[in-house]
Amino acid sequence: MLEVYLTLWRSGALSRIIRFFQDSRSKRWMGFLRSWRRKRVLKSARIDEALWTRVAAKLSFVRGLSEEETARLKQLVVLFLAEKEMHGAQGLQLTDEVRVSIAVQACLPILNLGLDTYNGWVGVVVYPGEFRVRKEETDENGIVHTFDEELAGEAWPGGPVILSWEDVGLAERGYNVVIHEFAHKIHMDGAGDADFPAACAGMDAAKWRETLEGAYRRFCSEVDAGRPTFIDPYAAEHPAEFFAVMSEAFFTESAVLARDWPELYRQFALFYRQDPAGRTG
Repeated sequence: MLEVYLTLWRSGALSRIIRFFQDSRSKRWMGFLRSWRRKRVLKSARIDEALWTRVAAKLSFVRGLSEEETARLKQLVVLFLAEKEMHGAQGLQLTDEVRVSIAVQACLPILNLGLDTYNGWVGVVVYPGEFRVRKEETDENGIVHTFDEELAGEAWPGGPVILSWEDVGLAERGYNVVIHEFAHKIHMDGAGDADFPAACAGMDAAKWRETLEGAYRRFCSEVDAGRPTFIDPYAAEHPAEFFAVMSEAFFTESAVLARDWPELYRQFALFYRQDPAGRTG
């Protein structure tokens, strides 16, 4: 036994084993602490019903939720607001209605995935309107071009989500900047590659990838051919944008997505563990 111990120690394997168990113990402890804190938050905080009614009245896709789903969404919103830091930029005052509206739309995609999906970052920055960012792009000759771009929303890997409140207020069927940016967060902060997020546990990973890639090729062909589509042509810019834009449609124009893109809809239903087209209201 001593020889085994010495062999492990000399090879460095022993220290790696110890770190593994230390990390596992730390993760279990952090998970316990997070659960304890959340229970305390839910015991002491709730969403005012009048405020919820005002917010939900402007979000048609929330009205179809069952009572049980609505109750869980409210809890997620309470926890989201407790754990994330929301800041107004350029003098924007974040009223309760602004904060709750953004939180509701951010939490809908994770209704059955859980708030831990958004672990690893805390910031949400809200501008009054579109905001300007400096970007760089390298052309085919290797020359770097710098330019300014006006954006309605942006998500940073491991960092904040940035939103234009004016564009949040423009939410309608097929368009939702909050869901779009938080779909990016689910993608970029989880498993997967630059194009698409990885399939969730229990899904057929090959089927998920094959469906997304096939749907993206089909959509790009439709855009290139100039055919009308209810999906924003911006989705053809990149596979990651296709995923985010289709996520918008999945939650805000679900019946049309299920009709026109049935296999893609089925895969999104498995990924998000929701069936919004099957809801009434």
